[in-house]
Amino acid sequence: MSESPAPPARGRVGVMLPLDLPAGEVLPYVRRAEALGFDEVWVVEDLGRRGGVAQAATVLAATASLTVGIGIMPAGARNAAFAAMELATLAQLHPGRLMAGIGHGMPGWMRQVGSWPESPLTLIREYARALRLLIAGEPGPSNGRYVRCEGVVLTEIPDIAPPVILGVRGPKSQRVAGEVADGLLLAEPAAPAYIAASLRHLGPAATGKSREIVVYEAAAVDDDEEAALTRVRAALESVGEPQWAAHIDSLPFAEELRAHRAASPDTRHFAKTMPADWIRELSVSGTPAQARAAIDARHAAGATSVVLAPAGPDRLAALDSLARALPHRP
Repeated sequence: MSESPAPPARGRVGVMLPLDLPAGEVLPYVRRAEALGFDEVWVVEDLGRRGGVAQAATVLAATASLTVGIGIMPAGARNAAFAAMELATLAQLHPGRLMAGIGHGMPGWMRQVGSWPESPLTLIREYARALRLLIAGEPGPSNGRYVRCEGVVLTEIPDIAPPVILGVRGPKSQRVAGEVADGLLLAEPAAPAYIAASLRHLGPAATGKSREIVVYEAAAVDDDEEAALTRVRAALESVGEPQWAAHIDSLPFAEELRAHRAASPDTRHFAKTMPADWIRELSVSGTPAQARAAIDARHAAGATSVVLAPAGPDRLAALDSLARALPHRP
């Protein structure tokens, strides 16, 4: 049987692999991230773009020490047993370097491909439970409403099981994560107040157990604070839309933000005219010292890893600037 995931190291900082990065720039980007001292690279799986498992395999093979996270694999997109085989193989070949994020998937995308369930909560509960059992070398659980892999046993399992965390935002889904997963992945924006609220939904960890709490944040670093704030604004255009309410509800300016969105003719104007204080709260941005303080605040709120999504057209240059905010750097 596989060992349980190692207790999460605190204070980690990762970087997101931009989903629109040209293929020829992917390996230079991740190797540069490793050289700069980032702890993790997270890959994104959006419908019509690159697959998450293939990206993760490539990044793991091209680097020596980075942890690679998949954030997220939609539960409705893959058979649980075959998904477990993929993840177990990656974890076996690259011990201790994989994290697997599982989520509902965007409803529109999942409906488009015929994979949106009648009960998303039931699916993700069954799916996460089956994945963790199978990757650990345990027999698949009894067949459920959606997941059917009873008695399936993987013969090739890793020495160290990768953490399986749920990338979900609603209180009910986060409670499920507390019951059946190794932690939580919070999409951006993940201000400290949102992290704290999500941890309350997650509930207390079992005795002797610790959880991974991975958070994404749009990020820009510059010696000129205003330049950094300007660069990150475009990444916040959607935060006033209804589907992002969970990210905003716990913030002291939530109602003001909604009123600002209602008064704005479009999302671009909304983000462009947002007060600077809101930008600072909703992103990791500013001077290196300001960005480092924002990272520290998210760790203090309970994040085990803060993953930065670089803003700006030149992704390698943005990556270099973000590295100036790493906690161990001057």
